[in-house]
Amino acid sequence: MDRVVLVPVKSFADAKARLASVLSPSQREELARWMAARVLAAASGVAVYVACDDQCVADWATDHGAKVLWRPGVGLNRAVNSSIDELRDLGVDHVIVAHGDLPCAHDLPAIACQDTIVLVPDARGDGTNVAALPTSFRFDLAYGPWSFERHRAQAITNGLPLAVRRDALLCRDIDTATDLSHPLVQEVLPPWMPTIPASRPCSTV
Repeated sequence: MDRVVLVPVKSFADAKARLASVLSPSQREELARWMAARVLAAASGVAVYVACDDQCVADWATDHGAKVLWRPGVGLNRAVNSSIDELRDLGVDHVIVAHGDLPCAHDLPAIACQDTIVLVPDARGDGTNVAALPTSFRFDLAYGPWSFERHRAQAITNGLPLAVRRDALLCRDIDTATDLSHPLVQEVLPPWMPTIPASRPCSTV
């Protein structure tokens, strides 16, 4: 099975706006770069492609040994789906799509399963943090609220083999201060990450 990892990455300067109340713009940018690097490292030796529309991200991806798929101004869903189409045309038969904000990312190639769509939902059961699929399947990834249920329903409706993998590490993405305070995330955060109110231990009575 010829596998690659595809990581859509938005501009680091614009990333994680929902953390603006607890992190400065430079801290949010540094956090976004750090998490994306963790995801690329979790590709564990298989080829990595970064879909982006920002030159700084493209340069960063090249510096980290990834290949760039330039997707200007098309939005996340079109960027991912058109990238999968391009990879299929290049002869790739299986793509693992992983978001760039997974601080606990690990062993992404192991998610792929022959002739099967594999979905890894986020901790809330709402989003789809990782999706692995054969490029021969006609399957449109559609991110946004409740994407996990949409993806699961699409696979079932189309009669495509489906597996759901609930992974305690891959389910952790970072959108809010509460996400940053989770113990599994706290274990891996770099020392330069400032203490934020949501991560302070609660007093006991």
